[in-house]
Amino acid sequence: MPEQSNDYRVVVFGAGGVGKSSLVLRFVKGTFRDTYIPTVEDTYRQVISCDKSVCTLQITDTTGSHQFPAMQRLSISKGHAFILVYSITSRQSLEELKPIYQQVLAIKGSVENIPVMLVGNKSDETQREVETKDGEAQAAAWKCAFMETSAKMNYNVKELFQELLNLDKKRNMSLNIDGKRSSKQKRADKLKGKCSVM
Repeated sequence: MPEQSNDYRVVVFGAGGVGKSSLVLRFVKGTFRDTYIPTVEDTYRQVISCDKSVCTLQITDTTGSHQFPAMQRLSISKGHAFILVYSITSRQSLEELKPIYQQVLAIKGSVENIPVMLVGNKSDETQREVETKDGEAQAAAWKCAFMETSAKMNYNVKELFQELLNLDKKRNMSLNIDGKRSSKQKRADKLKGKCSVM
């Protein structure tokens, strides 16, 4: 499928097994699978509202392995926004994001105007190796946003994608395309002056 100029490309990076595909599938399809199936690269599309018209949110779910550096570089160069996922049950998975973040910096030149979200997934798990404050500290060092999620429990999944869109100051984007908003979302809109999720 050819890429459209009005596609908004979000790239999801992280080590193998941290739940990248689970987050994306939970968001796009509302499903969760317990089995682990390694990803090479998958792309999902979701229609969203962008600057008062409709555009496509294109989510690239990347491989957790380091076997495809050219694909990784291409994903970064084409990406508009980035989700860097680690598992709160694995400090190593947070460490593995550091070279990816450095590569985003090297290719993009700066992340100052690029939405980047550091995500601690599997927040439902009890065997925590990475405390929330450690994730927050890493996000602060990288000057990016931070959120903990659980794809399994559907915790903060939609919020993650909406917040990522809100971080883009050049566009006004929303996961909602039919104009209907709940009163809670209307209040949040007034406070933020930005987007809403349906």
